[in-house]
Amino acid sequence: MSQAQSQPPFVENGIPPDVRSYATFTHIVPLISHLGGPIVVPIVAAIIMWQIKKDQSPFIDDHGREAVNFQISLAIYWLVVIPLFTILTCGILAVLFIPLLVLNVAGCVLAAKAAHRGEYYRYPMSIRFL
Repeated sequence: MSQAQSQPPFVENGIPPDVRSYATFTHIVPLISHLGGPIVVPIVAAIIMWQIKKDQSPFIDDHGREAVNFQISLAIYWLVVIPLFTILTCGILAVLFIPLLVLNVAGCVLAAKAAHRGEYYRYPMSIRFL
C-alpha cells in the first residue's frame, strides 16, 4: 500500500449528520473541559468521547484519535513551557503561554468545523501517539 493510500481521504461523502455531529463534539468537549480543571481533564474528556463511539464509524474513530493526540500534545507542551518560563524568568515571560491557548482554541474550532462538513482534519503541532 502506498503512502497516499494509507492516509484517510480529506472529504468523505455520505457521512450521516449524527456521525458528523458526534465527531464535531469530540473536538468541542475537550476545549470546554479546559475551563473545568487541570491539564488531565481535557485528555480524559477526549478519550471518553472517542471510546464511546469509535467502533461505530471510521470517521468518528479518526476524529477521536486526532482529538486525543492533540490534547496529549498540548499537555506535554504545557508541562514543558510553564515550568521552563517560570524558573528561567521568574514568571516574567509566562505570557508566552498565550500561543498555546490560541493553538488550542483555533485547533479545536477548525477541527470541529471540518468534522461538521464531513472532512478529516489533522491538528497542527500534534504528536501522533495513537
